[in-house]
Amino acid sequence: MANVTIWHNPKCSKSRDSFKLLEERGIDAEVIKYLDTPPTKEEIKEVLRMLGIAPRELMRTKEALYKELHLDEEMDDEKLIEAMVSNPRLIERPVVIKEGKAVIGRPLEKVVELIS
Repeated sequence: MANVTIWHNPKCSKSRDSFKLLEERGIDAEVIKYLDTPPTKEEIKEVLRMLGIAPRELMRTKEALYKELHLDEEMDDEKLIEAMVSNPRLIERPVVIKEGKAVIGRPLEKVVELIS
């Protein structure tokens, strides 16, 4: 069952929990360490479509960088997406994708629901 992808940050406990859950369920997920290999604009748009959310909802709005870049004042979705491409640490984590659907793994139960 390798049709699962995780946008993973090994330093994040929530991301590690989701990764561990996938391993425990025997799911050989494609792991994308998105801080090392940032998603493209198109990939972020596709994940937003799968999540059914606006760009800001995929962003870590409490990150200092979010405030430094004055993204709380930005109303243009394209610019928010560009900010995530340029600064992937702004992306909420983890994102787990399966068969055209995606969830942000907070809480972990969302990942359980997706893979069940």
